This record gives sequence, C-alpha cells and structure tokens, in this order.
Amino acid sequence: MTRIERIECGPRMSMGVVHNGIVYLAGQVGQAGDDVAQQTRTALAEVDRLLAEAGTDRTRMLTAQIWLADMADFAEMNAVWDAWVPQGHCPARATGESRLATPDYRVEVIVTAAL
Repeated sequence: MTRIERIECGPRMSMGVVHNGIVYLAGQVGQAGDDVAQQTRTALAEVDRLLAEAGTDRTRMLTAQIWLADMADFAEMNAVWDAWVPQGHCPARATGESRLATPDYRVEVIVTAAL
C-alpha cells in the first residue's frame, strides 16, 4: 500500500495531499476584499509555501487551474501569474469563471506538482 501524506489536515480538508510522488494542493485564495492582483499574489505565495512544505517548488508544477469570479480580471491576474511562473516551467493550465466561496474572493488557484 502506498503512503499518503496530508499537509495541514483540518476537519474539512487538507491544504495538500502527497501521493505517489505528486502533491495536490487545495485551492488557494487571497485576502477577501483585496483586488485581483493582490489576491493572486497572496494565493501564489501560499502555493509556494505549501509546495516547499511538501518538498518541491513551482518549477515542478504539472497543472494549474485558476478560477476567476469575473473573466474581466483575466489580464490583471495573468500579469501577476506571468511574473511568478518560472520561464520554461509553465504547467498545463486552465482558467475559467466561477462563483467563488464568497463574493469577496476574486481568484482561486489550484496546483498539482511533482516531488
């Protein structure tokens, strides 16, 4: 049986799960009420922190899903993303529009990465 490691396991969810050399992160959001650029920066900083806790980093990302509350924020989010993602290490990515947990959230980032 393969080992499953849970990162910051709470009563409802874990912030990450490591299995078979892959880390699956929960959706990361910024501070409710901040603009989309700041929320994106905060969410990506949390991705960095959780990947480091799992023993990997953003150069090992496999996939990213980005949910925006409003696709009108796409360019602003992308400007932050483009400055953060390592050149030559871009994951497969999908971006869509969705109602998020509260109206104050503008962006949510979900990442999987190899160890």
